[in-house]
Amino acid sequence: MKILSGVERPDVGTMTYEGRSVKFHTALEAQRAGIGIIFQELNLIPDLTVAQNIFIGREPHTPWGTIDESQMKRDAVTLLASVNVSISPDTEVRTLPVSLQQMVEIAKVLSQKSRILIMDEPTSALTEGEITALFKVIHTLRDRGVGIIYISHRLEELQHIVDRISILRDGQLVGTKRYSDISLKEVVNLMVGRKLEKQFPQRSNSPTTEVLLDVRNLCSGDRVRNVSFQLFRGEILGFSGLLGAGRTETARALFGADAKDSGEVFLLGEKISTRSPYKAIKKGIAYLPEDRKQDGLAVLMSVSENLTMANVPAISRFGMLSKAAERTATSQYVESLQIKTPRLDQKVNQQKVVVGKWLFNNSKILIFDEPTRGIDVGTKYAVYQLLESLAREGIGVVMISSELPEILGMTDRVVVMHKGRVAATLLTAETTQEEILGYAAGLGNPQPPREKARNS
Repeated sequence: MKILSGVERPDVGTMTYEGRSVKFHTALEAQRAGIGIIFQELNLIPDLTVAQNIFIGREPHTPWGTIDESQMKRDAVTLLASVNVSISPDTEVRTLPVSLQQMVEIAKVLSQKSRILIMDEPTSALTEGEITALFKVIHTLRDRGVGIIYISHRLEELQHIVDRISILRDGQLVGTKRYSDISLKEVVNLMVGRKLEKQFPQRSNSPTTEVLLDVRNLCSGDRVRNVSFQLFRGEILGFSGLLGAGRTETARALFGADAKDSGEVFLLGEKISTRSPYKAIKKGIAYLPEDRKQDGLAVLMSVSENLTMANVPAISRFGMLSKAAERTATSQYVESLQIKTPRLDQKVNQQKVVVGKWLFNNSKILIFDEPTRGIDVGTKYAVYQLLESLAREGIGVVMISSELPEILGMTDRVVVMHKGRVAATLLTAETTQEEILGYAAGLGNPQPPREKARNS
């Protein structure tokens, strides 16, 4: 898709577009030809407004040659309304949650009036209502004659929008079929290259009764209000809730990335300070953010540098960085985590590299925020195996996830949040999707939140 949209150039091969052979040298060249792309990783400028981002480089002008701010704002509001979003065009993009930034990205590409529209995981951060609105837009564009290439690992979405499906694996086309002629099970098997009998690995680990982390009455702004929970050694603790329930904000406050108003944190019975990420890291608490590219990695640095940056003293000798020690440490984690990279000095963009960084720092607690967002089913299974192996080693794992099957398939207990508070803490083996959704929507037990703890 990057080649088709002019971001990268092909080595060999041909592309035929509207009956003629083409080779785009720049993204702008492809855009002018009528090819638009919505990248999985957001491509917005945080300090600009919503309207400025939508029309950047294509701003409407007054007869006097200046940018027509009023017209640009009106057009932005119209575009956002077409995808069922109501936000001020003057809002700075940096202040928006990931889901609304994604909708701004979609509106930006729609404004280009493309003849071919490429969507790479466009729903990965959207709510159900936003997804429904996006599907309506897709149907409208299709009816206007726009060709749409829709990349998704959420296979259940495909039935609503696709006519044909192409499966790629390891950079090669496996096959193209009419969607009505193939089952989802066959799609999965072609994606993975083998029969995937189980969606989740067998949970062979049982948490201990030792309380590793004890969070009491954590408060942070309006999004985290008196949140209390315990994490046991070797446990995978899920966090569930609707968008905006405060799950990510709880993790960020615990890690010190956001200011904590009040509350206490105990690690192995000792009260600790997590007022800053530095202090949290020193105590062995690690946070793997939802936006790994923006917040979890230094993308212009190599795999080696990313893996070791959280514990530089471990690869230093007499105050000097040892490249030999860095290579040894990196090789160990590249092998154990099965990180695919041609070279250790390769520029980085990998979920597993973020995990390796914190393991090299001897972290006791790993907080994963949407760990499988935007990855295929085969890679998801590998991530699930990784989470299970971490728990088996005695690490406490917190998994924030919007996918209920993932919560039910991988966790020991689940904390359900609603409007910044803990609505319930449930034993996963004794709960259902319906019960979790009930508490998440504020429709659960009207009594005070109950705790189904292993040691209660």
